[in-house]
Amino acid sequence: MTSGNPANIIGKDLIWKKFISNGELESRIILPQIADSWVRCSQIDLNPNDGRSQNVLQPSDIRMMLEKKREIIDIAKPFMANIYEIFRNSGFIVVLSDENGYIMERFGDADVLNSARHLHFVQGASWREEHVGTNAIAVGLKTGAPVQVSGAEHYCRKHHWWTCSAAPIYGHNGQIVALLDLSGPAQAAYSHTLAMVAAAANAITMQISIQQKNYELSLMNRRLSSIFNTMSDGVIFFDRLGKVREFNPIAKKILGKTGNILNGASVQTIFKGKNQLIQTLLDGKEDYSDVEFFTDTAMGPSRCVISGETIFDKQGCINGGVIILRPMEKVHNLVNRFSGNYTTFKFSDIIGKSAQILEAIRQASLAAATSSNVILRGESGTGKEMFAQAIHCRSSRSNGPFVALNCGAIPRELIGSELFGYEEGAFTGAKRGGRPGNFELASGGTLFLDEIGDMPLEQQVALLRVLQEKKVARLGGNKVIPVDVRVICATNKDLNRLVRNGTFRQDLYYRLNVFTIEIPPLRDRRDDIEILFRYFVEQIGNEQECKYIIADEILESINNYDWPGNVREVHNVVERACNFTENYIISLACLPPELCCSQGGDQEMQSIYPENTRMCHLYEIKSEILDKECEEIKALLRKERGNLSKVASELGIARSTLYRKMKKHSIY
Repeated sequence: MTSGNPANIIGKDLIWKKFISNGELESRIILPQIADSWVRCSQIDLNPNDGRSQNVLQPSDIRMMLEKKREIIDIAKPFMANIYEIFRNSGFIVVLSDENGYIMERFGDADVLNSARHLHFVQGASWREEHVGTNAIAVGLKTGAPVQVSGAEHYCRKHHWWTCSAAPIYGHNGQIVALLDLSGPAQAAYSHTLAMVAAAANAITMQISIQQKNYELSLMNRRLSSIFNTMSDGVIFFDRLGKVREFNPIAKKILGKTGNILNGASVQTIFKGKNQLIQTLLDGKEDYSDVEFFTDTAMGPSRCVISGETIFDKQGCINGGVIILRPMEKVHNLVNRFSGNYTTFKFSDIIGKSAQILEAIRQASLAAATSSNVILRGESGTGKEMFAQAIHCRSSRSNGPFVALNCGAIPRELIGSELFGYEEGAFTGAKRGGRPGNFELASGGTLFLDEIGDMPLEQQVALLRVLQEKKVARLGGNKVIPVDVRVICATNKDLNRLVRNGTFRQDLYYRLNVFTIEIPPLRDRRDDIEILFRYFVEQIGNEQECKYIIADEILESINNYDWPGNVREVHNVVERACNFTENYIISLACLPPELCCSQGGDQEMQSIYPENTRMCHLYEIKSEILDKECEEIKALLRKERGNLSKVASELGIARSTLYRKMKKHSIY
């Protein structure tokens, strides 16, 4: 560091003159960073007497610079003012420049500021090395370190009467964003002035970092607040005493509260009935998740699933906790999405041009426009569930769930729990925490009850009550749950006859029988047989990425056959025929024997298969295997109550393989 020692000043002046005259440099006395600056100035032929004409920004550029650096200037000003107070009336001036060496702000005595104008200590003036030669601001920019330049250490003679001490100011990204400079008479140069400037610059750097961190924290807080207030789940934070400290709008809505009534309330009071769980949470013993909770609100009963977690401080002490409330509708939507409770068929997927099928579609379309209950009557395999899905898809409930239940495939003692759900402990084997029934899962959408004629009488009574009251109570529970469900039933039986026989309740029949739609068997719409056959051939060909050809010889056989299994049988026959093709040609040899028999008896069949008798036997064996596979899948679906993951595990196959097999056997 330099000082105001006269001998030192005279020595440096001589060194400067020698360098200017012949380029000789005595680096023992001149600091390396200053010597390097002299060399750079010499290399660009900078005038050592006066430098180059001072570069001053245009007024518009000055305004732009000040606006851009306003935050830094505001932070630096108090520190600059403090330094000025120390050097008041001493001829010193405090300067703040940007990272490019342009002056942004000055503090100093009025006479000093006026006299400094000839040195261009004004806003917007450049103190870059290429403009004014060696100076503390320029060297500080180059080195990124505090530096003091005094007297003859300046490259330009007109600055030899000055001493300047500058230190860089760094932004949060580690880059220089400004420089703080203290300039004054050269004879007053002391090393402590640089230390003071460096300390102030460091303090400004720290303040910028703190302000940036505060900004980031504020931004993060705003983001978290936005998430907190707009998330679809309710959130309640409570302190270590169990008093509510924060909550979001959804939590208020689920609990049916208004204003700030939750603020300061006890979580034990809010979640009454779950006191043991809440106390466990308050004691920090155990978190819990997905516990069903019922509460009464001014708008009626409210249901949600709650999860809780204790919050500990860094010392491991309980600091409070958080409770998440998930609306039951959202839970049901997730369950329905992952359990396949949605539709895949529309009316456009129903294949056929006959008058009978078009009339059925017309009636179903009319039913779709209403919210009335529907009965679909038709033989097995006619596509009753396809019609049900199409009605749902066309209806105002299309965005809601579509839940299907086969009343004939479930043991009679389990139908009640499937339809209405059950509470924990309702019966031996009841799942812990209970289980919602299909009415709850279908709320807001459609419940499809297949084979309704097989429903036990005792469950018909409960079903009628739900349809009338639009409320359901789980088995073993006393909570009444509102449900909004449209019911579509399907049967292959004559419900009128069942009513007369006393096996189906008349009042339930009248409640369901708003729309009755007859789905014709395939034998009554023979014009559609070939259309369906060709459609399934093309569909399977697309799935297998090949093209099958239908031989003309089989058309009479498929058109004369009565198709007792209806559309489902057509699909199975086509799939099996495709498996037996040679060269992708579907011939009579690919059809099952019963279709060939329908054309002309056993004798004619033998003439059609002169050398393919063995193939027919193989075909029958394969048919038996496929039928056995179909029945096994159906039995497991009944056993596992439609849980596809468990069925796939029992069969030792992947879920995707199970989906393909179910589609192949038309198991919906």
